Amino acid sequence: MNKIAAFGEILFDIYANSKSLGGAPLNFIYHINKLTGSGRIISRVGKDHLGREAIDFLNSEGLLTENIQIDGEHETGTAVISLNEKGEPIFNIEENKAYDFININDDARVRISKSTECLYFGSLAQRNEVSRKSLHSFFNKNIKYFFDINIRQNFYTKEILSKSLNTANVVKLNLDELRLLEKLYFKEESGIQTASKNLIDKFGIELLAITKGAAGSIMLRDGEVSEHNSEPQRVIDTVGAGDAFAAITCVGYVDNWSLEKLNKLANEFAGQICLIDGAIPKDDSVYDRFKDEIK
Repeated sequence: MNKIAAFGEILFDIYANSKSLGGAPLNFIYHINKLTGSGRIISRVGKDHLGREAIDFLNSEGLLTENIQIDGEHETGTAVISLNEKGEPIFNIEENKAYDFININDDARVRISKSTECLYFGSLAQRNEVSRKSLHSFFNKNIKYFFDINIRQNFYTKEILSKSLNTANVVKLNLDELRLLEKLYFKEESGIQTASKNLIDKFGIELLAITKGAAGSIMLRDGEVSEHNSEPQRVIDTVGAGDAFAAITCVGYVDNWSLEKLNKLANEFAGQICLIDGAIPKDDSVYDRFKDEIK
């Protein structure tokens, strides 16, 4: 059984007429749990109705919640979402929410580290010093690290990105994030493969995955390159597609799949999430085919 954990935000995506539970680490680990039967998240929610709703839902879905802290001072996180003309989400993420104050003591750190094979994390939950220090206390352990960059608004610094990239075995990003890293570290723009190889060389990355939206993705590992071109499809909602892509990528990395299989299935699963409203499927049948592949 894969021992995959995620560190970071639990929040609610707030739409004009509805809300849905989300946050990249939560979406990711929700998929991991449904796909593999195992997964845990390290996070924090408010002592409010949204926090209770989140915990109750996750318990009902069989996701371990023992490492989700309850904060009596700060509210559960929220992200107000609107869609642009391409159907892509635009996020307005509020600050000083419960997940900004994840606090890990020594006993919990040792216990979680011993039960973790691969730790997923992003950049948003590092915006506040409290959660950032807690996450960094898990670094340099005998585990693998999956950095899903997920740049949101201005909630990042070069220092945070550098430490995360230097730690990560696997890095997932999109084209905009690739260009951002190029500007930060290489000062000039180049082709996707050249930029990718520069990142791999600079930070010692084992597996680099670049998503290209509806166009597919490119993955690089050990000098091998895999390009996957997605078939056009009707898209209902792209929210959470990247988290679905990350989930399959992580499982495939831990299980040492071929690069072609990993890239193909990650795209196909992300495509399935684009056919539903929100990031979390209401019907578990979406996982059936992919569970068979994982077995």
